Amino acid sequence: MSRRLVLPVLADFVSATAGRNMTAVAYIAVILGVAMMVLLTTAPAYDATHHWVNALLWLCLAYFVFEWLVRLRHLGRQGRLWFYALSGAGLVDATGALAVPLALVCGVEPKTAWLLSILWVLKVVPGIPGLRQLRRVLVLESGPLLSVLVIFLMVVFLASVAEYYLERDVQPQTFGSVPAALWWAVVTLTTTGYGDVVPITPLGRIVAALVMISGLGVFGLWTGILATGFAAETRRDNFLKTWETVSKVPFFANLGPGAIADVTQMLRTMDLPPRTMIIRKGTRGDCMYFIAAGEVEVDLRDKKVKLDEGAFFGEMALLGNAVRGADVATTKVTRLLVLDLVDFRLLMARHPDLAQTIDAEAKRRELENR
Repeated sequence: MSRRLVLPVLADFVSATAGRNMTAVAYIAVILGVAMMVLLTTAPAYDATHHWVNALLWLCLAYFVFEWLVRLRHLGRQGRLWFYALSGAGLVDATGALAVPLALVCGVEPKTAWLLSILWVLKVVPGIPGLRQLRRVLVLESGPLLSVLVIFLMVVFLASVAEYYLERDVQPQTFGSVPAALWWAVVTLTTTGYGDVVPITPLGRIVAALVMISGLGVFGLWTGILATGFAAETRRDNFLKTWETVSKVPFFANLGPGAIADVTQMLRTMDLPPRTMIIRKGTRGDCMYFIAAGEVEVDLRDKKVKLDEGAFFGEMALLGNAVRGADVATTKVTRLLVLDLVDFRLLMARHPDLAQTIDAEAKRRELENR
């Protein structure tokens, strides 16, 4: 391949690898490399396909080395070489590129050295959805989580010392030291219960029961803290997304930040595919809809009306006539903002101008339909 063809290909590769955490080729290389590493440990399969397994492993390694070098060169030109090299992504890329070659150079047996290719799965971590949210939850809830960890460690050491004192004479091999009893305490507190070490004295069993109950409480606390943190982060993300959607609806364009915040807290989003029935004529309604994106078709008595982004419908059910007067369906992928009856009344009480606008539009449509 000539130099004129190679340079554009490398330029495209540089922009793809430097601009994103993972490319499609990188995902394929990770899956293929880990699969070959697994086959490497399976004697019958490896014996039959060892040439292919070795070739594919070396091919994946060559790709990760090349990818790492390209990123170093690209970010070096931008003056961000050390920032990248010392970042988490840079260390993961360096580990994926150098771990196996360094092990082979140091004389490690090839089958053992290739086990380090399992580190390639770390390259997938930055692309996992929600990982940033998990990191934020761990940072925000680090205080309560560490407090529960301290409780966990206290219970573990107190239980191990207590069982050592109570069981050392009757079970010297299993409870002959505090470190030996520590294994039992960890297994019991995590409620794993292997059954390999069991206290036999009455007081020892009472301590074991208390440790198991404490384990349920400790892990329940951890679960509750993480669940609460995730719920708070989810509400925050949903609020921001809904705020962005609400601010784009022309109907709310004249509202101030406080009013938009009120609307955002009351609205819920609904994403619908094309040809989805939203409202059926004759049914009772308890909500109205704002079109954030997409289009809907209102099937009236003698005509069909299309409403697009910024319009609203279903308000008549909230203004006194609870029975739906027309069928409404989507014509393409549509995002709706739904306002329930209770929230509608609260919103109208807080923002009279918005109430007058909706009431005027409802009267206009009623006259038009007549």
